[in-house]
Amino acid sequence: MIDLIRDAEAVLMRALAHGGAFAEIYFEETSATSIRFEDGKIERINSGTDIGAGIRVLTGDRTCYAHTNDVSLEGLLAAADTVAGAVSEPRASYSFDYRPDRFEMPVAKPAQAVSTREKARLLAEAGRAARKHDSRMVQVAATYTDSTRHAIIANSEGRHVELVRPQIMLMIHAVAARDGVIQTGYHAVGGTSGFELFDNAPPESVALKAARQACLMLDASPAPAGRMPVVIAGEAGGTMIHEAVGHGLEADHIEKNMSKYCGRLGDMIAVPEVTVMDDGTLPGLRGSCPVDSEGTPAQRTILIENGRLVRFLNDLRTARKLGMTPTGNGRRESFQDKPIPRMTNTFIAPGKANPADLLASTPQGLYVRKMGGGQVNPLNGDFVFEVSEGYLIRNGQLAEPVRGASLIGNGPDVLLNIDAVCDDLGFVVGTCGKDGQGAPVTSGQPTIRIRELTVGGTT
Repeated sequence: MIDLIRDAEAVLMRALAHGGAFAEIYFEETSATSIRFEDGKIERINSGTDIGAGIRVLTGDRTCYAHTNDVSLEGLLAAADTVAGAVSEPRASYSFDYRPDRFEMPVAKPAQAVSTREKARLLAEAGRAARKHDSRMVQVAATYTDSTRHAIIANSEGRHVELVRPQIMLMIHAVAARDGVIQTGYHAVGGTSGFELFDNAPPESVALKAARQACLMLDASPAPAGRMPVVIAGEAGGTMIHEAVGHGLEADHIEKNMSKYCGRLGDMIAVPEVTVMDDGTLPGLRGSCPVDSEGTPAQRTILIENGRLVRFLNDLRTARKLGMTPTGNGRRESFQDKPIPRMTNTFIAPGKANPADLLASTPQGLYVRKMGGGQVNPLNGDFVFEVSEGYLIRNGQLAEPVRGASLIGNGPDVLLNIDAVCDDLGFVVGTCGKDGQGAPVTSGQPTIRIRELTVGGTT
């Protein structure tokens, strides 16, 4: 395996043989385990290590990228030759005065120290707990994953970073059925941590939350349709903000003029009660990391401050092109992918309202406790989101649960129609897909009230 302190200069100079503004080596070794439980038994166990590296050169508006599993010096020089062959321009100035930085995210109970047998046992117990919750449970699927990524990044500007990043996640899908009606429940936990994740979130409790939701929706009434006030609970997390607003603030969408926020820096795009930020430094959250995939330090980036658009999320390339500074949001799924601007932990900052008082001051409407999947048009922010757990609001109180509800609207419009922001910030974990790459993220918000939103229903 290459010594990236000793040999980085040779590889980078080979990549820059025909010019270029910037070159980078990204080495990665990832050990991972994945276990799937379904229909009362362990269906699949995968465990292994993937090693490889990518070579990138920026030239004008283009990114030239090659990757290889051969991480010997000869293998990387060959990849560098491939990239160099796509470049023809004057050389820029380069710095190879490396002062290596190392970042390791410590965990209390490394997942690699726990046997696969023990992981499978906990997953099976979670599945059985969900099954036992109610006789109407017909199917439970549980997926456990953990990984440790060792990455080394060296570039032609003198940056040299070594990073060790853990990840762990548990996802439970539960299905309940009665008289031909089928409903599902879902709950997930995860973060940049080790097996200590389950000290506060035992797998059985995660499974029971999914099972409870599925059974609750069996007893729910059909959701009404129409325009109405919508209260989204803090425990629902920031799925709407992530999907319908956050992606439009990623700078690659801005440079391509594919966002409704193009040309809006400095404008009031939300009510003054709304502040939106992305923060990769929050301890333990799934989207957190000391540096991004380009070696840029993570930071708290305020995107919308008291309603005013003040910043976009940049990687190195978009920051260069747009004349902005990098924000630590250049992320990639693996060494096979080039980095692109991605969110980390994105959320609406807590406000001052009290959730109970907010509900009491809402005469009627829809209360969303859990969000489901949906579709978003990143160009204009139009969205449709499923409501996986919702309730009618009647006379300032939660009434009967409803099923089949969906939220239909536009992200930029929603920002201008929020009339209350509470103090109970909550997060949900997930994996964000963009340009064929998945990235671990967390989305959050406190309880908010949208003055009026279209609710799709069945009545």
